[in-house]
Amino acid sequence: MNKVIGLDLGSRTCGIAISDVLGIAHGYENFRFQDGAYRQCIAHVIEVLHKEGVTEVALGYPLNMDGSAGDSAHRSERFKEQLLAEDPNLNITLVDERMTTVTAYRWMREANLKADKKKKIIDQQAAIVILEFYLERKELNQ
Repeated sequence: MNKVIGLDLGSRTCGIAISDVLGIAHGYENFRFQDGAYRQCIAHVIEVLHKEGVTEVALGYPLNMDGSAGDSAHRSERFKEQLLAEDPNLNITLVDERMTTVTAYRWMREANLKADKKKKIIDQQAAIVILEFYLERKELNQ
């Protein structure tokens, strides 16, 4: 199985997860950038993709609870287009990320992580959840 990158995009952070050759998602990093400096984030993500030899991306798509696309979802759509402009060979799938942060917080609570540790890694953990959702769906469709 090829490795896949999962992304949880925020306005100042981008949680990054990566799957291994067995299809197991692992945290990669929590990348911080200046508020709204998406070009900086895109450059970093492209660097990670090339370094890891990955062309498949599961990008979090934060739909509203009613399924409609708001500002955050449109931000993910633009980010996808900008990544593709940098590398047209990428295969990027938008993954409904409703409830991923809730799931990530539950995991961290069950692991008894302290509040300051949770804050530092929440986006990375949400990226793991996004990636796992994507990998599960991909496996079911094969």
